[in-house]
Amino acid sequence: MKVKVAKTAGFCFGVKRAVDKVYEQAEKSELPIYTYGPIIHNEEVVKDLEARGVRVINGKEELEKLESGTVIIRSHGVAKDVQRLIESKGLNLVDATCPFVKKIHRIVERESREGADIIIIGDDRHPEVAGIKGWCEGTVKVLESEEEARNFAHDASRKLCIVSQTTFNYKKFHKLVEIISEKGYDIIVLNTICNATEERQTEARAIAGESDGMIVIGGRHSSNTRKLFEICKKECENTYYIQTLDDLDVRWLHSMSNVGITAGASTPNIIIEEVLKECQK
Repeated sequence: MKVKVAKTAGFCFGVKRAVDKVYEQAEKSELPIYTYGPIIHNEEVVKDLEARGVRVINGKEELEKLESGTVIIRSHGVAKDVQRLIESKGLNLVDATCPFVKKIHRIVERESREGADIIIIGDDRHPEVAGIKGWCEGTVKVLESEEEARNFAHDASRKLCIVSQTTFNYKKFHKLVEIISEKGYDIIVLNTICNATEERQTEARAIAGESDGMIVIGGRHSSNTRKLFEICKKECENTYYIQTLDDLDVRWLHSMSNVGITAGASTPNIIIEEVLKECQK
């Protein structure tokens, strides 16, 4: 059996940067350390950080109760009011927001100040999208499906600015933009999907298309991993979504000649290597 691992599998730049910042703080800081939400959508990494004394804050209510410590903003970013709250309480703030997400914050803040209404193409339940919404100063709408795009109605006298969640499906983004564009509104479209996301999805699609079986590795709450799974499943019916080696049943692979492996942006290399070794036995 031949096994091919995607070159783009595993930590992206933004996630690696955020994780490195937390480990750095865990080593040197004498203050209590908190992350605003899990630093990444990977349970193994979060557990390891907890063992090193890093605690997760789940929402503004818990943040309000803090009197001291270091608060790390994760790669997904946060709304402006959350950042201002951390600063106003005099807590030590470490901003590990992905620079590509930060760029979207600046765009929507600027465009909404100048009078545009904002459309975010993405998952309204995702923390990155919640953070982006929190930098908009006017009307903001989140669209995720073709049906939502078709049903979208807007005051034609108002300008629209369309941005995307960084990990959204590239082809789906363009399809939704096409549907909205046909309505004849005055729009500006900014493709804010991260290049790493686009490359990861393109490579996963190609590998899945030439494989008998495909393994997608990532946390169960990882948006970009779920999208990878959807992409691979369309190309290869025998696609399996696992979090760690413990979830892998090698009996799935016994009758296969070519197996592909990819992983979400929050998947540590050590987990990818463990899965690869098991497949090569």
